[in-house]
Amino acid sequence: QVQLVESGGGLVQSGGSLGLSCAASGSIFGINDMNWYRQAPGNQRELVASITRSGDTNYNNAAKGRFTISRDNAKITVYLQMNSLKPEDTAVYYCNAVEMIPGVGRRNYWGRGTQVTVSS
Repeated sequence: QVQLVESGGGLVQSGGSLGLSCAASGSIFGINDMNWYRQAPGNQRELVASITRSGDTNYNNAAKGRFTISRDNAKITVYLQMNSLKPEDTAVYYCNAVEMIPGVGRRNYWGRGTQVTVSS
């Protein structure tokens, strides 16, 4: 089993910055994609940013130009630097990791989430 632990959430004013991190631990065969999702009250969980093991990144439209995802494969940690934050970025942010195990298949892991609140 793989455990994901997020940290770095909190309260920030509009226009401010916040950095999130997520560390994986446990019986890890090999983490492929690492992703950040978020879920605001009353909304569905949405993919914010993703990064492959080789470092290729993707962002949703809301995050492009403001958020940066990165990872440290040696530490099995993914980061999300969020700049120019807006009140609509307020949500619980979840770390997600995908592991492909030969002969077993795809495993999907989730962190418990960290609250990000942006005040206007």
